[in-house]
Amino acid sequence: MSLLTHTKPISYLKANAAKIAQELKEDGEHYVITQNGEPAMVVQSVHEYEQTQETLAMLKMLAQSEHDIAQGNTIPADDVIAQLRKRHSL
Repeated sequence: MSLLTHTKPISYLKANAAKIAQELKEDGEHYVITQNGEPAMVVQSVHEYEQTQETLAMLKMLAQSEHDIAQGNTIPADDVIAQLRKRHSL
């Protein structure tokens, strides 16, 4: 997808909202909407938004994990398994 072909003025969004909504559902692309010639917003499908949010959450968890490792906030896997077995009476 080219940002150039999917960049539209806000007047286009107003006049073609239903068409844009259908396109977003079908192809998962997004539109950059401009106002006074400047990028003002991105319009995307709910599915694409949810996927983006899930990706961001995973990246945050990875960053936190890397931080914990760097700080030495870790527990050996054997200890974790032993704790789980004890907790669940296995």
